[in-house]
Amino acid sequence: MDWEEIQEIWDCTKEEWNDWQWQLANRITTVEELATSFDLSAAQLSEIEEAIDIFPMSITPYYASMIDFNSDSCPIHLQAIPQKAELEECNYEMDDPLHEEDDSPVPGLTHRYPDRVLLMVTNQCSMFCRHCTRKRKVGDGNSQVDFAQIEAGIEYIKDNPQVRDVLLSGGDPLLMDLEMLKKVIAKLKEISHLDIVRLGSRVPVVLPQKIDDQLIDLLQDYSPLWINTHFNHPRELTAESKEALHKLAEAGFPLGNQTVLLRNVNDCPTIMKELMHQLVENRVRPYYLYQCDLSRGIEHFRTTIAKGIEIMESLFGHTSGLAIPRYVVDAPEGGGKIPVTPNYLISSAQDKQVLRNYEGEIVTYIEPTIEDDQCPCHCDICSGDESEGEVGVQKLLSDQNNKLSL
Repeated sequence: MDWEEIQEIWDCTKEEWNDWQWQLANRITTVEELATSFDLSAAQLSEIEEAIDIFPMSITPYYASMIDFNSDSCPIHLQAIPQKAELEECNYEMDDPLHEEDDSPVPGLTHRYPDRVLLMVTNQCSMFCRHCTRKRKVGDGNSQVDFAQIEAGIEYIKDNPQVRDVLLSGGDPLLMDLEMLKKVIAKLKEISHLDIVRLGSRVPVVLPQKIDDQLIDLLQDYSPLWINTHFNHPRELTAESKEALHKLAEAGFPLGNQTVLLRNVNDCPTIMKELMHQLVENRVRPYYLYQCDLSRGIEHFRTTIAKGIEIMESLFGHTSGLAIPRYVVDAPEGGGKIPVTPNYLISSAQDKQVLRNYEGEIVTYIEPTIEDDQCPCHCDICSGDESEGEVGVQKLLSDQNNKLSL
């Protein structure tokens, strides 16, 4: 959409358009606002309204300006505009498929993995993505996060020295009041055993105007901070989003990206490779490619795992390793992230491994002969018996453990 069309629809100045507060204030949240801004049929509006009654809509004018309403396959349209398909119910869909609530020792904090936690700091987003795995919470007035809840989470982290990594999530932490965000990060940075603070945000995708000097200055005061973005399609990498990424990269923040595999949006090897290339070009490291969760209202977005494997086959060996994310299934009922890759190990013997490469060539790797495969004798990193902290398969492999099953 060019500037003349934007002015015709929103009647704004360029200064207003580039103001993130104006963008938030003018989000499209009702069918009436959609009908006023875009030429949609009565049937389209009726379907949208039906879905909005269950799962709310919120779209920034910036993101809405990229929608092609004449195309049913527009990837921006599919991610932003409610569909009747969201109301289709399946027996295996859940409000909380990842059991974040069950793995929550204090409200708003999920502790699933031994050394890291997820801390929910807000339920507010600049846009409601139709594929969101937390549809149960985002934008829900009954799920507001207050500072007392956040403080309880911070106290939990303080009391658990094994936690070395915290991910601030929500909602979108970059939409928090800046003083509140500053307070949260400052308190986390005071915890001596915490090595990593990460922020997960879709702001660079749907509200890049928010990445301004004020926000950058605040975040820089607490470097190092890791920032994960959420680009799902090459069309989302506009001049504005690239500028936002440039500001973050120039300020020294390591950037990663988490993409969700979405049917009819990006479930194509060519589209995915182009997305990964553009991310790397803009100094964003592809981090995860997520299989769609079993969340209520997103069945129409789910692909088969076979499709994900096909996409990974098109990446391994066909582009640089820097541009290849890890494809994972976030297992239902709190099973955690399970990496899924094409099968490159064909067969295994005591002294040889038979593998294939990305072209299908079969090769043999000769294993070394090792008479005494022990931990380095002069190692001063661990103190000996670490079996108490081991879980899962790691525990079965431990020399200090005699169990034969989990």
